[in-house]
Amino acid sequence: MVLRLICSALLVVGALALSPLGAARATEDDGIVKFKSAYSMPETIKRMKKDIADKGIMFFDEIDQAKLAADAGVTLLPSTLLVFGNPPLGTLFLTSDPDAGLDWPVRLLVYQDAKGDVWVAYTDFAWIAHRHGITNREQEFKMASEAIGSITSTEKK
Repeated sequence: MVLRLICSALLVVGALALSPLGAARATEDDGIVKFKSAYSMPETIKRMKKDIADKGIMFFDEIDQAKLAADAGVTLLPSTLLVFGNPPLGTLFLTSDPDAGLDWPVRLLVYQDAKGDVWVAYTDFAWIAHRHGITNREQEFKMASEAIGSITSTEKK
């Protein structure tokens, strides 16, 4: 058990060290990476979807959460969830722990706050590794971290 905790901690530290310079960092307690976008909601979404497609990553869905809320009679500021992934890579995490399916495919949230600022948020891959105790997929987590870093890099303010 102690060895597993040490390995998990080393994986988290290693993955954080590998994240791109200037990349937003997840907080230790919730694993959320969040940053302000330099663009409007529609432009941020358009740019990310294009980058996902340009990388050959499978795009699964775009969920307009504000529309879903409006349809339910609830007022919600603009909020859109993008769901995408690379099955040959992402499914490897599930072979290490099936519960990792709770965090795959990748979900990236784009939302607007009351001041009109646009934010992008996603779950840090090192945090996901730690959450599920996955210690045998360091290279794969590095690849996933580099991909999300690249997809989100041009959106940062």
